[in-house]
Amino acid sequence: MTCELLTVPQAMAALKVSRWTLYNLIRSGELGSVVVGVRCRRIPATALNDYVTWLCEEAA
Repeated sequence: MTCELLTVPQAMAALKVSRWTLYNLIRSGELGSVVVGVRCRRIPATALNDYVTWLCEEAA
């Protein structure tokens, strides 16, 4: 099984948000992320899709 991992800049671009906003979403638990190695933060594409789906459901 493979899971696409996005860098912080890629996730920022996909959501069209600032770095500060993205890290706040991660800190609050609204957006899932993983740490690769010691310092590399990555956002699974599935976590990004889940977050967007949740936003759409909340808006409905």
